[in-house]
This record gives sequence, structure tokens and C-alpha cells, in this order.
Amino acid sequence: MSALVEKENIVNAEQLEIKKARIEPAEAKMAVRFIRVHEKARMPAYGSIHAAGADLHAAEASVVPAKGKALITTGLTMELPAGHYGRVAPRSGLAAKHFIDVGAGVIDSDYRGELRVLLFNFSDVDFEVKEGDRIAQLICEKISQVNYVEVESLEDTQRGDGGFGSTGVAAAQ
Repeated sequence: MSALVEKENIVNAEQLEIKKARIEPAEAKMAVRFIRVHEKARMPAYGSIHAAGADLHAAEASVVPAKGKALITTGLTMELPAGHYGRVAPRSGLAAKHFIDVGAGVIDSDYRGELRVLLFNFSDVDFEVKEGDRIAQLICEKISQVNYVEVESLEDTQRGDGGFGSTGVAAAQ
């Protein structure tokens, strides 16, 4: 195979991979409406083409005390589509490097207040949040509301009432 043909095949393969990686056009995506209620608020943004969560930014500086918690403002209000909720999830880098986690991460579709993020600091040192820092991820998920029915008994299963480690940690043989 000539060098020219080989180079052409590589270019075509790269173009094919780029086409495969493209996500649906913006007009085909579901819209989530936001209002900036703080002058320093930033819109959520995906960090990569296939990211599940859009990064949420701090609208102002704050400190999450060691072994404590803080409510961080994003400066945004939003309108989620009916049948969906917003899940506020931790950023893996903050968790791994600084022991920062997110709490109370459910945003109902009928909530219209300011979006704030509850950060927990499990480290022994205060964690400084700077204005504009990416503090959490927002994931829009479908929900299923169900009817809760009280009954006298439940169907038996092999697992039964075993929980909290009852299946062990070793790989199944």
C-alpha cells in the first residue's frame, strides 16, 4: 500500500470517528430554561461531548469549613420540563482531591427558586470556593411517579431482607 493511500485511509477513518462522536444538534435537544439572578452567574456547560452532567459554577466566593458544609449559590433559577428532575451530583475531581461531596441533590421540576449547591467538606482543612469555580454537575433525568400501595405481604426473593453488605465484596464465582 502506498504512503498516500495509507494516509488517505487514516484521514477517512479519523473523519468517520468525528462523525460518530457528534451528538444530536442543539435544536433536537430538550430545552431547560434558566434565568441569571446574580450578575456573576454562569450557565451550566458540558465539559466534554459525551458528558452526562453539565458543570455548575459558584456565583460568588465562599468557604466550606473543614468537616463542615456550606450552601453555595449558582445565581441561577431554572425551569425543568415536566416528567424530569435535576440531579446535582459531585464532581469527581473535587471528591478525589479535596474530599468535597454534594448533599440534597434533587431539584423538582416545579421548583423555581435559586439553584444552590450544598457542599460537604470531609477533609481536615477549609476548602476555598472561588467565584466561577465548577462546584457540581447538573444531570437532567426522567422520573416515574408511582402509586404506593400498602399490602399485607411482599413476594419472597432469594435475597430477602439482606442489605448493607449482605452480598459481600468479593467477585461472584
